[in-house]
Amino acid sequence: MKKPLLHFTHGNSFPAGVYRHFLDGLRMDFHVHTTDMVGHDAAFAVSDGWPELVAELIARLEAYGQPAVLVGHSLGGMLSLMAAKQRPDLARCVVMLDSPVVAGWRAWLLRIAKTRRWDDHFSPAKASRRRRTVWPDADAAYRHFAAKNIFAGWAPGVLADYIEHGLVPHPDGVQLRFSREVETAIYRSLPHHLGALVRPPFPVPIGFVGGDNSLELRQAGLDATRKLVGRHFAEIKGGHLFPMESPRLAAQLTGAMIAELLATA
Repeated sequence: MKKPLLHFTHGNSFPAGVYRHFLDGLRMDFHVHTTDMVGHDAAFAVSDGWPELVAELIARLEAYGQPAVLVGHSLGGMLSLMAAKQRPDLARCVVMLDSPVVAGWRAWLLRIAKTRRWDDHFSPAKASRRRRTVWPDADAAYRHFAAKNIFAGWAPGVLADYIEHGLVPHPDGVQLRFSREVETAIYRSLPHHLGALVRPPFPVPIGFVGGDNSLELRQAGLDATRKLVGRHFAEIKGGHLFPMESPRLAAQLTGAMIAELLATA
């Protein structure tokens, strides 16, 4: 039997190859395609609310000639949600991985922060705009990341994938593939209109898997997300980067959520 088509979109600053272990857990049951690196095509430059990034995803989906299961982590989940709303004919269902819907007073605060240029205080842009991007070699980069708490909890082999897929040559050694400027622009242009976008009825089934210790979920709140997905909500032990921390279990939960959603379609 032919495997269902699945399109995965990554989180901000993490090229799709970093999710190899997670995606390998889905390949047995799905024909997996990915967006390699969001925001780096000049034809789909980053702007407020990410309309071009949604258009970039829609262009990829149109090329398949059939609707796909959409799965996305963080940024990727929000882009998948927006693409499915705009073009439901291209999506069988959407699974958002730690991609909360920011709505209500938090969305209002985000909109005001952007107009007053306070947005760096309400997003990771404050850190990303100063992020180190160049190391003398890949080993030095590996040691740099391995010493940070955020990477310490990653499953064996995932940080090696980040080094393999996240670095390119530089005159002084190696540098991050994912542009620091693009990463920061994405954070600074977080959409504040998702509350209006997800008002029922939503045209395709939506599911959510979140980390039970995700700082991002605590900051964003889950009321709007729970209202959108209803009973199609699951938690996994871990933080915002649980697909890197527990890739095998994350893939199992994602596959189960997809089966649940397709059964309701």
